Amino acid sequence: MAARLHALAIRTSTPEASLTFWEDLLGWSRQGAELDPGQEGAFRLVFEASHEPRQGLNQIHVHLTSNSAPQAATVVRARELGATHLDVGQAPEEDHVVLADPDGNEFCVIEEGNSWLAGTGFLGELACDGTREVGVFWSEAIGWPLVWDEDGETAISPPGGGVKIAWGGPPLNERHGRSRMYVVLVADDLDAEVERLVHLGAAVVERREGEIGMTDPDGNEFRLRQQVF
Repeated sequence: MAARLHALAIRTSTPEASLTFWEDLLGWSRQGAELDPGQEGAFRLVFEASHEPRQGLNQIHVHLTSNSAPQAATVVRARELGATHLDVGQAPEEDHVVLADPDGNEFCVIEEGNSWLAGTGFLGELACDGTREVGVFWSEAIGWPLVWDEDGETAISPPGGGVKIAWGGPPLNERHGRSRMYVVLVADDLDAEVERLVHLGAAVVERREGEIGMTDPDGNEFRLRQQVF
């Protein structure tokens, strides 16, 4: 069986504040340092304390939809919880609103009626910096089919829908140290899954008991962990 997407891990200098912010904004249940979406989403959010300075834009950021609540209401609520407006060079005519969480991580609130995220949950998409090669890799790695593959841009979604992960294609943003966010996968047989992922284009960078540190074809960090029942 292929590896399964378990979580998006977020390195933060303010783990408690970040956890509380996203718990209140998303309405997900808190389990230690994790937020569990229940039936609403395909993965958890995990918050990891880090003292590394934040530099530049993240390789991954979250898109929140306005499918079940007005965009303006979500922006107001996020601001009340501690978010701030962020200028990342967006044009005045763009309909989405860019905000930053209490630790400075950017996220977007997408406008009502956006057809691309129709049918997705409140956390509708992970928007990623990456090449077509890496989108194809992740489709094969976790078994989510490609739902977009044009002009170097790719996107995947689980067979039942509900969320998307998308890669914008080149040019890629400049990297500044370790990524603030990385994907966590789980598997029943670590050795077999490592071999499969390496065959798909991943590389092993670190081995620990019950966990393998790896990179995808673009050099993005991810972790593969033993499934715990």
